[in-house]
Amino acid sequence: MEYKWIEKDVGALPVKPNLLDYEEVRRSFSWDDVGKNFEGLPSGGLNIAHEAIDRHANGSLKEKLALIWHGKNGERKTYTYEDLKKETNRFANVIKKLGFEKGERIYILSPRVPELYIGVMGILKNRSVMCPLFAQFGPEPILQRMEGGDAKGLLTTEHLYDKKVAGIVDKLPDLKYVLLIDAKEHRDDKILSLPRLMEEASEEFEILPTDPEDMSLLHFTSGTTGKPKGVIHVHKAIYTHWATGYYVLDFHPDDIFWCTADPGWVTGTSYGIIAPWLHGITNVIDEAEFNAQRWFSILQDEKVNVWYTAPTAIRRLMRLDVDPLKDYDLSNLRLIQSVGEPLNPEAVYWGMEKLKLPIHDNWWQTETGGIMIANYISQTIRPGSMGRPLPGIEAAIVEQNDDGTATVITEPGKHGDLALKPGWPSMFRGYLHNEEKYKKSFVDGWYISGDLAYMDKDGYFWFVGRADDIIKTSGHMVGPFEVESALMEHPAVAEVGVIGVPDPVIGQKVKAFVSLKEGYEPTDDLKRELIGFGRKKLGVAVAPKEIEFVDNLPKTRSGKIMRRLLKAQELGLPLGDTSTLEK
Repeated sequence: MEYKWIEKDVGALPVKPNLLDYEEVRRSFSWDDVGKNFEGLPSGGLNIAHEAIDRHANGSLKEKLALIWHGKNGERKTYTYEDLKKETNRFANVIKKLGFEKGERIYILSPRVPELYIGVMGILKNRSVMCPLFAQFGPEPILQRMEGGDAKGLLTTEHLYDKKVAGIVDKLPDLKYVLLIDAKEHRDDKILSLPRLMEEASEEFEILPTDPEDMSLLHFTSGTTGKPKGVIHVHKAIYTHWATGYYVLDFHPDDIFWCTADPGWVTGTSYGIIAPWLHGITNVIDEAEFNAQRWFSILQDEKVNVWYTAPTAIRRLMRLDVDPLKDYDLSNLRLIQSVGEPLNPEAVYWGMEKLKLPIHDNWWQTETGGIMIANYISQTIRPGSMGRPLPGIEAAIVEQNDDGTATVITEPGKHGDLALKPGWPSMFRGYLHNEEKYKKSFVDGWYISGDLAYMDKDGYFWFVGRADDIIKTSGHMVGPFEVESALMEHPAVAEVGVIGVPDPVIGQKVKAFVSLKEGYEPTDDLKRELIGFGRKKLGVAVAPKEIEFVDNLPKTRSGKIMRRLLKAQELGLPLGDTSTLEK
């Protein structure tokens, strides 16, 4: 179908947006002005934990709810900013007493329990480096990341330690201590009970001087080959977290915010922890995994205003064909943002139909540290587009030349590499122990994202595909996202993953792996119908020539369809790094 742009009536919005005149804000924007929103350390410098917790706890927001936690078994706990200051101070004192020093990497392998969030801020207060791990990782990916980051400490639970860490701890000779969140007693002189240590720790802690360029976070990102890469971020990254919270997530002082992402990946840290607390708002956390009824109940009961989720969750809701507004009061919800992979146009309109709100896509990467391109609450949405660059961000489509230079493509609609001009505060500062790989990320004064895209005449960016996902068929360059979005319009289709398969005549043929909605059977007739549907939408050259039905598509925990895994399985190739695969 031809998707119409979604125009915004700003006057009808329940709250006046922070960004009204996009062009004027971009013209007058200054990162130095963003820095004026921070207090700075009394001891000197800039520390994430001080700006996210202590700044509020020392002022008028000390009694304000900072965290509302929903346990998987029905528990509900709340923490004020003052509560979090005391608890994070205790944690910082625990690790300081144990001898953890500035710059040393402390890993967190935990379900979404309060101790995880307290641990993050306590580690940052001590000027150590926080390294998150997915609780669903197996022993090998845990070992790879802890070895790669020179792990000195680990915060985890008894169950996860016994199941996933105990068998590899001998391979980590530099590991000083393991802190067990739920152990009543110390196991030995190295495996310690966090509750016991917290009982003995003081609620007072002074954060020592922290340079804005000191390492704060180390996130690991997987590639198609090789071991995971440690992506280095610094304390100054909060400039981007604050700005994107203000302009993209449209945070206002009384907001209730919920980011469904797990802190084991970058969205769950940047926007599930840091950004909302920088703004002094209330942050909702749910320990449990996806459940549509539970999610809608939380949105209703906590009166959530801003919801940040992922395309995979939205597609799951679409697959269920739910009608939430009949059973839940979601009247407080005013903004839905999505990230993880490009959002199909069909999902944007599903939001309009089922939630009476469009779903806003945005684009960024682990390496960028924060949102770079977005659809804004006050601006026109062009379904399928990632939106326009954030104020302070210069983005372009470039063509890399053989001589090591890059040419900016100005022609609207022409495909090329999506690139950013370096210098934004949350830009990664390196790949740990891999300077050569880091240098290759920059060409002729541009950070090359690895994504292919194009820009229309009005400055909206459109995702085409990862550079290594592009399909060359009969002389045409086909982006898998375009094919996936077209097939998603068919009423039987829940999710689609598209790859190129070698063909002796046309180079590669387009093959689609299709997961069906409830009520539809995977028949040969439906295959033929989908192929015909694709040809009508896309033309014979671009449409899939082969359809394979699957129950579920391989996805990362962050919601990205792992096309490379589909391709490896199809062609009998090595699977590569599967540590982020959703189980």
